[in-house]
Amino acid sequence: MKEKAIIANISGFYGDRLSAPQEMIEGGPVDFLTGDYLAELTMAILYKSKLKNKELGYAKTFLKQMEVVMGPCLDKAVKVVVNAGGLNPSGLAKALEEAAAALGLHPTIAYIEGDDLMPRLSSLRAQGANLTHLDQGDNLSDSGLLPVSANAYLGCWGIVDALRSGADIVVTGRVSDTSVVMGPAAYHFGWAKDDWDALAGAAVAGHVIECGGQATGGNYSYFQEVPSYKNIGFPIAEIAADGSSVITKHPGTGGIVNTGTVTSQLMYEINAPEYITPDVVAHFDTIELAQEGIDRVVMKGIRGTAATSSSKVTVNCMDGFQNSMTFQIVGLDHEEKVSVLKQTIIDALGGEDAFGDLVFHYIPSHHDDPSSNEVAMSQLKVSVKDQDPQKAGKHFTSKMVEMALCMVPGVCWSSAPVPAKPRIMHFPALIDKSYISQIVNVNGKKTEVKEMSYHGNAKPLTQPLEAETTSFGPTEMAYLGDAFAARSGDKGGNANLGIWGKHKAAYEYLQSYLTVSELKRLLPDTADFEIIRYEFPNLFGLNFYIKGLLQEGVAASTRVDPQAKTLGEYLRAKRVEMPISLLQR
Repeated sequence: MKEKAIIANISGFYGDRLSAPQEMIEGGPVDFLTGDYLAELTMAILYKSKLKNKELGYAKTFLKQMEVVMGPCLDKAVKVVVNAGGLNPSGLAKALEEAAAALGLHPTIAYIEGDDLMPRLSSLRAQGANLTHLDQGDNLSDSGLLPVSANAYLGCWGIVDALRSGADIVVTGRVSDTSVVMGPAAYHFGWAKDDWDALAGAAVAGHVIECGGQATGGNYSYFQEVPSYKNIGFPIAEIAADGSSVITKHPGTGGIVNTGTVTSQLMYEINAPEYITPDVVAHFDTIELAQEGIDRVVMKGIRGTAATSSSKVTVNCMDGFQNSMTFQIVGLDHEEKVSVLKQTIIDALGGEDAFGDLVFHYIPSHHDDPSSNEVAMSQLKVSVKDQDPQKAGKHFTSKMVEMALCMVPGVCWSSAPVPAKPRIMHFPALIDKSYISQIVNVNGKKTEVKEMSYHGNAKPLTQPLEAETTSFGPTEMAYLGDAFAARSGDKGGNANLGIWGKHKAAYEYLQSYLTVSELKRLLPDTADFEIIRYEFPNLFGLNFYIKGLLQEGVAASTRVDPQAKTLGEYLRAKRVEMPISLLQR
């Protein structure tokens, strides 16, 4: 056993860079290639692909990637672990076997099932396993929604079993994002299922590298620190036997790995410091970061506690159909034009209650005395949803088109009308782990691996710090982004917004200044939502969890940015009274 497991990421989402596996294999030593292909939106996309062809439902791009690197992986004894199986892990395994045969190769391919609860929903309900919405509290069976997919987040021990059985390639369905890293690490070091601190360290490393280039300079607030965005290197976690790790990338690649880029990813798509995975609760407020050298960041000191007794389930439900059209508005009197447009649209569609939902989103992006036609434009996005696809489709768009010559001046559409699309609503729930088992398939043999159920309750290990009363001296108007970085993302229908500074003084100011009420004042479009603030003093940051901002999830949201990718930079663009001392530092 080598003293470290070198685990590389090759995908942060379905559609990520096709050449990443080849780059990782050729760029330097690695022991495992891992990839995350399954965002919550992806499950809806894969459902639609499986509707068209029951043999599909997996990430086809992974198959293309393996056709290139399968041979080199076998030659170098590099094992591959990915969740690209999506809704059809067995279908992907079969396609991989066919690809291997065509190449004259003979890898051992394992696939893991057990996450798909759709065939069992009725029996699970009969057994008392009610799926209750994590945020809203309503029960799936009483919601009136039509589930089309239901997948539990599985842990890492099925992956460990597959690797111990000699698998060269392991494909899974819906596992925890961190499981594809925790599994190889636990297998490599022979960890026990209650090695909480080691498992927590691997979970944190998995969270950092799961999103590909976001750990190596992508979507980084201080993008000026990134030497080059050309061919950004995908991240690598060098994990040690105690769970500590070094985050790095191959030499000669673009991007950067520093404590800022790692912090940025740590603050992404989380809520409380108690980060719950199926196998361990990793306490993010115990993470210690240090720059070890160029493009090398050490993560250590991470504490873990027992896993909880429940597993998250992502349920996608059909909730009718949706459509939208966006008007570009130019000239004077934008607000008056929008008012007339809204009423004209309501009348043309048959009233405000003619559809299941009718939403107007006005974006006053125009400039006074514009220097070009484009900067003179504001936008009015009109969105509808309805159970009738024709009503949300042709009926809606034709009424919009009919207005072309009969509305206020200076208006055009940003794109041509399109048919309505299915509205896939995200329904996050919990289920007791006693109902879940992983089924590991290797060489025609099936092994059952029970999900580990403990009675951990994700309690904090550290106490929140009292806000400092430090005087920071004189202030001046400045952008929040002059002293703080941010990263934001989606958690189903909720958004997370992490913001942090580069040193303790910045955190002390942030902790006392940026309350929930102040955040709502700065971002008035969040004012109507419940917001929870979490503190991460070790990362010099705060995380705000904004419930319901993204409506029923990315696939059903009418927001311009349904994944909240831009929310952090929106906050950084706000001008406030800032201590000059922080700006100087």
